[in-house]
Amino acid sequence: MHRLSFRKMHGLGNDFVVIDLRTCGSSLGAEQVRTLADRRRGVGCDQLILIEQPQNTPSADVFMRIYNSDGSQVDACGNATRCVGDLVLREKDTKIATIETNAGLLHVTRAEDGLVCVDMGPPGLGWHDIPLSQDCDTLALPISCPPLGNPVAVSMGNPHVVFFVSNVQDIDLHRFGAELEQHPLFPERANINVASLTAPDRLRLRVFERGAGITLACGTGACATAVAAIRRGLCGRRVRVDLDGGPLHIEWCADNHVLMSGPVTEVFTGELI
Repeated sequence: MHRLSFRKMHGLGNDFVVIDLRTCGSSLGAEQVRTLADRRRGVGCDQLILIEQPQNTPSADVFMRIYNSDGSQVDACGNATRCVGDLVLREKDTKIATIETNAGLLHVTRAEDGLVCVDMGPPGLGWHDIPLSQDCDTLALPISCPPLGNPVAVSMGNPHVVFFVSNVQDIDLHRFGAELEQHPLFPERANINVASLTAPDRLRLRVFERGAGITLACGTGACATAVAAIRRGLCGRRVRVDLDGGPLHIEWCADNHVLMSGPVTEVFTGELI
């Protein structure tokens, strides 16, 4: 591996190694990703993020490639989009950044309170959008794994399943997440979310991410859970989602787009040798 500069960043504890490849033309394989993501032998992260030149949309500022810590590539990551968006906003001294991903174009702006806001686009609500292996009602999937059951499926560029429970702390998320991630209904695996309504406009959420395990925060998971709760009639169009790492603010707008706002933290920079 050539010497590469990197940034360690996180969004509410969902942490990333961010590498800018726009000028060096290097690439990373799955084994290198796993090594870098290893918290004992590498830098350590939930996901490794590569910033590249736009692929198919010349008007985009950058292309963002996302790898889970197990080396698998995924299409969307809300917290990583905020981190990369923050870098681009500062680099170009602009009010809006356009991030190209395998899930489409995402627009990032700076909120007045200093938070970073991402337009995550419209949610996928059809069984083929998730995707599922068969035609199912995504508002009530035929899954029962006591005490979990009757979940909602939502795609935010990646597949999410949301279980509503009375208290998320009562759920052995490591056990159920690892089991349900691989359920036959999910041909591309799924992110497993357990959520509780704690106030009319507030949700408590814990997430088991496919390919990464339990994370302190998940941006797409927060968006998917808010959409699921709204579809179930549990809350209004604006909701605060409290994750293990802190809160995200989600709005499902009248134009069907989902807005996610939250903080970004740059921890340190370094060089890979």
